[in-house]
Amino acid sequence: MQIQIAVIGGGQAPPPAIAVAEAVGAALASAGAIVVCGGLGGAMAAACRGAKSAGGLTVGILPGRDASDANPWVDVVIPTGLGETRNALVVGSAAAVIAVDGEYGTLSEIALALRSGIPVIGIGTWSLTRPDGEMDAGIVPMEDPAEAAAVAVRLASG
Repeated sequence: MQIQIAVIGGGQAPPPAIAVAEAVGAALASAGAIVVCGGLGGAMAAACRGAKSAGGLTVGILPGRDASDANPWVDVVIPTGLGETRNALVVGSAAAVIAVDGEYGTLSEIALALRSGIPVIGIGTWSLTRPDGEMDAGIVPMEDPAEAAAVAVRLASG
């Protein structure tokens, strides 16, 4: 069975984050992983575009019920009608998560992953500080998209 890795990030990601997400998607596909995302635009579309460029399979778990909302690089479209609640499905379907940039939806996905014990790799994304002022070590910070993909695959493989 192929490993499923979620790539999460903002639907309105800036150009540098788009480039990173696309490189992450390509690296994951080259490693044989299935790319799972929220299926819409921005970093999600970039990750799918990258995965498709490397011959990979992509899954988009949409917040709405309209399958045509999926970005054009999604192979398997799952319209949920669940709104932001679909974030739990994106994370829950993955063995590891790579967060690129991100908005509040990305933050919620990071929290859901950490709460579930799913490894999170972050590239230019949120950092978390605990109430005692200590940095939370749950997000593994990285800069290189190919290295992040390799670490995600390794962590997902157990």
